[in-house]
Amino acid sequence: MNTQINPFAGPIPHTLPAALRKPRLRRFEASQYLELAHGIILAPASLARLACHGGGPAFQKSGATPLYPVVELDKWAAERLGNLRRSTSEG
Repeated sequence: MNTQINPFAGPIPHTLPAALRKPRLRRFEASQYLELAHGIILAPASLARLACHGGGPAFQKSGATPLYPVVELDKWAAERLGNLRRSTSEG
């Protein structure tokens, strides 16, 4: 199986759906990407709320359509997940 290396999440199989292998994703695709590539389950409505209130991944707009660069989704996921821990007592 072919893989590409994601520095934030490790190898990602090229078996991601073709719709998710674009440089920018619509909100519903960004939600799917975060779940498949990083294990973060976040509804499109939650991404919309974060876009309004802050704290979500960076995005661009094409007219009224928000587009999330995959690079920014990877960065945001890495920040949200934080460092690896070996114990619950680690800060």
